[in-house]
Formats: sequence, structure tokens, C-alpha cells
Amino acid sequence: MRIIFFFTILTTFMFSCKKAPKENTPLTVMYMAPQHIECASGLIIENHESYKEIKVTTPWPGAKRELTYILHPKGTEKPFKSSTAVFIQVPIERVVVTSTTDIPMLEYLQLEEKLVGFPNTDYISSEKTRALIDTGAIKELGKEYNLNTEIVLELSPDLIIGFSATGDIKAYDLIQKTGIPVVMNGAWMEEHPLGRAEWIKLIAAFFGKEDKAEEVFQKVKKDYNEAIKLTYNTTNTPSVLSGNMFKDVWHIPGGNSYISTFFKDANTNYLWGDTKETGSLALNFESVLEKGQNAALWIGAGGATSLDELAQENHRYPLFDAFKNKAVYSSSIKKGPKGGLIYFELGPMRPDLILKDIIKIAHPELLKDYEPYFFEKLN
Repeated sequence: MRIIFFFTILTTFMFSCKKAPKENTPLTVMYMAPQHIECASGLIIENHESYKEIKVTTPWPGAKRELTYILHPKGTEKPFKSSTAVFIQVPIERVVVTSTTDIPMLEYLQLEEKLVGFPNTDYISSEKTRALIDTGAIKELGKEYNLNTEIVLELSPDLIIGFSATGDIKAYDLIQKTGIPVVMNGAWMEEHPLGRAEWIKLIAAFFGKEDKAEEVFQKVKKDYNEAIKLTYNTTNTPSVLSGNMFKDVWHIPGGNSYISTFFKDANTNYLWGDTKETGSLALNFESVLEKGQNAALWIGAGGATSLDELAQENHRYPLFDAFKNKAVYSSSIKKGPKGGLIYFELGPMRPDLILKDIIKIAHPELLKDYEPYFFEKLN
């Protein structure tokens, strides 16, 4: 019944929303500034004379093919025919995004007022965007993997920027059949922190904000690399434990993961840094205790807000030296007004701040006047 209902809405929408073309309307052709990708491994942008070709090569784990998006100026014909590429007229005026990590990117590009819908708006922490939610300018769309189709069609966005952790994009495919293009964002698949931040260039391309995105990214990259240089002359490399238990499994960042890169760039001895996984390792408590019991620091200890709360989660946590020495740090304490985690929202766009936080924890003498932005010590 839901499928029949959806296609009834779809058919009505497609036939009722056709408007007669306006006559004698001057056409403003958008200039699509060239873009260059430096750090992102899953994003390719190719600049052509009359259009821009964007390829997302790793939209989700195990993706069998890359996704291609062709951007051409609003009011112009498609530059060529393709059965696989998604054609999008730019500039975009109304957008729906589905990940909180897209919110800071819109704000850095001064585009937050272009956002018209978001799933699970309570997860959004930014004061700017929350104000728009409170005024009704941004509508609640339900869940990211099951968007409220009725509201999406009513909003009539020019573009939806989605993501998928599994490759199941049936909900997005249904929406795309209404004529609303969907772009899959693969930023979260990047293994290097600067690679994730560079995906601001993807969003910028749809709005003609390429120059602003380049400016923002170059500033983040400069600050990140300057933070690395601070650690070059320090001889102290404290050992680091990370992750926590979920049910019977301790999830540890793999040696080639996004998190592990921060630990290496902060000149710490991440105890699982020599593993090859780009995601997380699933280990039992005993193996983690054997290797990490004497770790000097425990960075990233889950959602606990105090040592007592952490010990209540698992009565064996106090066996670790980092717990005994009160050297446990969490990025889950700072939350938005509705409980959204600021680290997960802003962190991917500001890896320079995450790195400085970790350097401040591991080498406090290097950043004497710096106050950690995301991480706090558990007391």
C-alpha cells in the first residue's frame, strides 16, 4: 500500500507541477569556476568548457561502481547523453542534506539559508541552523534512510545530498524518479582528516561557491599542517588507547583509519597503529587489556561523562592505568541543545581543531594557551 501511495503522489506531482515557460526571461548563465582536489581520494572533479563532471568513487564500502554527476548552467541543455550520469542544473537554490557533517560546510559557505529540509533535526547542534529550524525554515524529514517523501515533494528542493553506509539507496532512487536529483556524499569514507574536510568543494560546486570553498579548505589545511610541525621536536610519544566496549566487543580504530591518522600526526604511540584496517577492529576485552593496560592516555572513551559513569558501563575499565591516572578523554560531552554531538557535526570540517586537541592532551607544553575544542577529561 505504501508503494502504491507513493507512486500516486509521484504521478500527481509530475503532472501538476509542470509550468508554462516564461517568455522573454533573460538567462543568467552561471560561471563554474575550476576546482582542484588535493587530499580527498574518493572525489574527482573534472572541469570542462560548458560543464563540470563530478565523480564519487567510493560512496560506500564495497561500492561496485563510481557515481557520476554532470553540472551544467541552469537553462542550458544537457551537454551530452548518458544512461548512468545524473545531470544537475546549477546554481542550486533549495537543498536537502542528510548528514550533520554537511551543516558546517553549508555555514562556512554562507549557504545555511538554502537548506529547506533535514532528517532528525534534533541532531543538529549549530546555533545558526537551529535558529532556522526553530522558525520553520528547515523542515523535519524523518529518518535519513526513509525520508518522508510527501514533505520532500512539497519542499521541491533542487537537490538532495545523501549518504549510505550500506549501499541501500532505494529510498533515494524513488525520490530521484520525481525529477529531484540526488548526490551521494562519500566524505565519511576518507581515511585522511584533510580528505574529509575537502568535500566542502563538492557542496560548493552546486552553488557557485568554489572560490570560498578553496579559501576555507586552504585555511584548515594550513592550520592542520602547522599543528603537525609543532610536534617535530618533541621526544615524548605517549602511548594511546582508544575506543570502548559495546556489548561484548571493544571497537578500536584501525591503523589506517581516520582516527589513527590524528594520533600519528600528534606524535603519539597509538598501540594499534600498525594494523591495516581503515575502519575499526572488533576485539574482546582481554586482548585490549593485554596490549593497552599500561597506555598513558585513553582518548575517545565513548559516551560516558565521568569516570564513575564509565566504570558503571564496565566494571573492568578501572584496570587500565589511564583510568587509574585520570587520563581518560571523551569527545561526547559537548552537545547541542537537543543532544547532538558537536564533535560528529563539526569535527570532519575542522580536523585542525581535533589535532590540536590531541596535541594539547599528549604534549600540553606545545599549546600552552590553547583550550581543547572537542575533547574533555573525564573526572
